Amino acid sequence: MKKVQKQVKEFQKQLIKFFKDFKKNPKKQFTTLITWMKEIVKNNLLFFVFVISVLFNTVLLRYFTIHMVENVFFYKPFFADLAVILVVGAFSFLVKEKHQFAYLLVSSIILSLICVINSCYYTFYTSFSSISLLATSRYVVAVGDAIVENVLRIQDLLYLWSPIALIYVYYKLKKKKKLKRRNIRDQRKFLAVLGGAIVSAAIVILTLTTLEIGRFAKQWNREYIVMRFGIYTYHLNDLVKSIEPQITTLFGYDEAMKRFQDYYQDVPEEQDWKNRYTGIFEGKNIISIHAESMQNFLIGLKFNGEEVTPNLNKLVKKSIYFSNFYSQVSVGTSSDSEFTLNTSLMPTNNGTAFVSYFNREYVAIPKLLKEKGYYTFAMHANNGSFWNRDVMHKSLGYDRLYSKSDYTIDEVVGLGLSDKSFFRQSVDYLKEIAGRGEPYYGTFIMLSNHTPFSDKNGDYSDFDVTLKETVVNPETGREEEVTYPYMEGTKLGKYFKSAHYADEALGEFLAALEENDLMKNTVLILYGDHDGRLPKADYTRLYNYDKETDGVLDKDDPAYINIDTYQYDILRKVPFLIYSDETESKLHKEVDTVMGMYDVMPTLGNMFGFYNKYQLGKDIFQVKDDNIVVFPNGNWVTNKVFYNAQKAAYLTLKDSEIKEEYISECSDYAEKLLNVSNSLIVFDLIKKEEEQKMNSDDYIEERVINE
Repeated sequence: MKKVQKQVKEFQKQLIKFFKDFKKNPKKQFTTLITWMKEIVKNNLLFFVFVISVLFNTVLLRYFTIHMVENVFFYKPFFADLAVILVVGAFSFLVKEKHQFAYLLVSSIILSLICVINSCYYTFYTSFSSISLLATSRYVVAVGDAIVENVLRIQDLLYLWSPIALIYVYYKLKKKKKLKRRNIRDQRKFLAVLGGAIVSAAIVILTLTTLEIGRFAKQWNREYIVMRFGIYTYHLNDLVKSIEPQITTLFGYDEAMKRFQDYYQDVPEEQDWKNRYTGIFEGKNIISIHAESMQNFLIGLKFNGEEVTPNLNKLVKKSIYFSNFYSQVSVGTSSDSEFTLNTSLMPTNNGTAFVSYFNREYVAIPKLLKEKGYYTFAMHANNGSFWNRDVMHKSLGYDRLYSKSDYTIDEVVGLGLSDKSFFRQSVDYLKEIAGRGEPYYGTFIMLSNHTPFSDKNGDYSDFDVTLKETVVNPETGREEEVTYPYMEGTKLGKYFKSAHYADEALGEFLAALEENDLMKNTVLILYGDHDGRLPKADYTRLYNYDKETDGVLDKDDPAYINIDTYQYDILRKVPFLIYSDETESKLHKEVDTVMGMYDVMPTLGNMFGFYNKYQLGKDIFQVKDDNIVVFPNGNWVTNKVFYNAQKAAYLTLKDSEIKEEYISECSDYAEKLLNVSNSLIVFDLIKKEEEQKMNSDDYIEERVINE
């Protein structure tokens, strides 16, 4: 330790001497500095190759994911990443000489793989990965085909050039015998590099705004954090956040409880509103269909006169159909949609509720309906452990989960049992349940329309996604049919085929329900759990196809439809509908008010007679046109505006003047809602609140008895 202190003092003396000499003769000292720097690079070439190559990877990652050129040259993420890289690289001067290259190589591989993983992840989720997702990594194996076909690209492997460059330089130096041996100045180099890291970090820290600090602490807007703090600083912060569930009793509880109590202090214990839909379905059975990856733009869409989803189209006309409905999923995809629909809470900003927070206390639809005498169950032909459903469903209040072990796998499509076979076998179970004579709430989770939208066991859908036209042959004068490829061979084209198959399965299920008299005194609910995570380029081809070139129209063409970030997000809407005898006869209508997954619980609660004080959504028939849908990444949408929190910009959806106060108020509301929801889940605040109430009630009761 004394030796290091001595070296530090010596380094300080040399630094002071340099600045004194610089004042006397700046030109000479500047030349000396350049010569000195060249010598440093020459003598530590491997170290500098490591730093520059890894740092360049971070710039590439921001460019290929966020696609904002101005962000590529933004200094904060550059210096933040540089600080982390310098700290990692500095330790190469403390390891034994024979291990120095190995240390730098392993570090380069790890840091490069972080870029590869995030590049792949961003393609699928439009967000960056999380350390907490290691808990869900086993679910990746089950959807491996989806990653290979829909996510992994050659571009994602570019980041591996860093370790390759390091290996090349090492063997080049070794061949020329220019590898420098270690000397006594290595510890000084370690301290010097560490000093450079501190300076880089200081440049970032001293220029941070209050907004940047707040968002860094909350972590829910991952893209924003990477844009401001770099990918490596983001992951260090993410590591801290990922272990939060294990240390909740140590940090942040008081602040979280205050946030929670402030939000809910004016929320009534019982429902305090009524409208024309109040109690209209009370006591009726509920069949809830979780339509995998079903998007709203499919409804009414045709190819060569044939509908992609004819059965869904028919159902829409007989239902209360919510045409402006958004899923609010995060990394938990299907499990997030189940969670948000059943609890009216948001997905967590780290990990998933189903895996990381399954042991919390929730007020959920199945639990509330059980209190009203319902039998509650879910049916899904996948493994019960997938997304931890076999455990989490109990927390939500389901009496039973029928899973893969309850089905005969007689027909496989995509990831597992085909939807057609699933529904056929589920009807038999449903008849047994209906025979009990008690009301029931059942969730039927579809599977076949899951990415990558292909079936390895053969064609399961012959739906035609080409473009056919009848033209007159100029030579013969006869009419001939000409076929253009159009969407054939694209990922979106595969999706149309897959969705058509899922729609056929849905049609067979609806027919079976009617044939077995299972729609009597029953309400059917259908929702798309999330979008299909499809390439933006495929949407551009869908709406701008040029049959003459088998490409897309030029952007200058008057008929060209620009699919930008906003239009892409709007296309991600999913269907939501409520169908029953009543809706078919007199209540069918289209509701175009913007609505989110967290609005389902309060809307259904008003209809079926249950209420959750902790719900974050609203009864859509009560708020009417004045609603806001908040997304886990901080984006939000109303009937007037779609706001992008990453860009701090918005798209106007109605021809009306938008005031900055409106944007500010909605953004503040979105942040408040996300923070309250996350605090509630992470710190198990519903349980804490209910325990306090019970203790308070017991105390009052005891006093009354004693008096």
